Amino acid sequence: MAITRAVSPALGACELTHVARVPIDVELARAQHRAYEQALINAGYRVERLDTGPDMPDSVFVEDIAVVFDELAIITRPGAESRRRETPAVAEALAAYRPLHVIQPPGTVDGGDVLVAGRRVFVGRSSRTNDPAIAQMRQLLGPRGYTVCDTEVRGCLHLKSAATALDDDLLLVNRDWIDRAAFGGFTLVDVDPEEPAAANALRLADRIMVSASFPRTADCLRRRGLQLAIVEASEVAKAEGAVTCCSLIVGHNR
Repeated sequence: MAITRAVSPALGACELTHVARVPIDVELARAQHRAYEQALINAGYRVERLDTGPDMPDSVFVEDIAVVFDELAIITRPGAESRRRETPAVAEALAAYRPLHVIQPPGTVDGGDVLVAGRRVFVGRSSRTNDPAIAQMRQLLGPRGYTVCDTEVRGCLHLKSAATALDDDLLLVNRDWIDRAAFGGFTLVDVDPEEPAAANALRLADRIMVSASFPRTADCLRRRGLQLAIVEASEVAKAEGAVTCCSLIVGHNR
């Protein structure tokens, strides 16, 4: 199943780091979000949508509030203080499915900085994610058989702006935004040079969700034999979001 969160009426007041602020059509964002949820349903997932409010402009980006594993869910402490009010509702929803562990101060981490590929967990050190949080994640996940690797993020907001998993050993990447040495042993699929923001793709049970804004990269993935779900994400992109940001995949058993 998948957890999503409704688009806030205040989406236009979202946090921004690497992109300029432009007007966001909230009604279009809501329509695109409904289509995104339908794409999850079409892929076989049950969708549980949480409510939002005008005091949580970024709350549609529910990925940043938790990282879900088979054994547990980690509730983050977002790097932007304005986003910490988003955590209670997400924690309450996830408590029905997983034991919860909460990142403690002074740690800060956004879920968008956490890339899981099999038993390897890459955590991007960014403006939102710091070393104390990475150390806490290593303490939580190491005894459960995961290897936690920290890596630098540059030129973009989150690690998953620059790299996402297409399979356990296959990553879609923008090489300009990652430390390639950190990903030894992986096959790297490059985004099209004209689509630098295309590295964010959502791995589902039997398909990969990608934004309609990146047709060249989508064609590259099709040539590799991957089945795609294409969604419009223009409005969340204006809020520095992308397709992984808008859901928490709790399990591929649907």
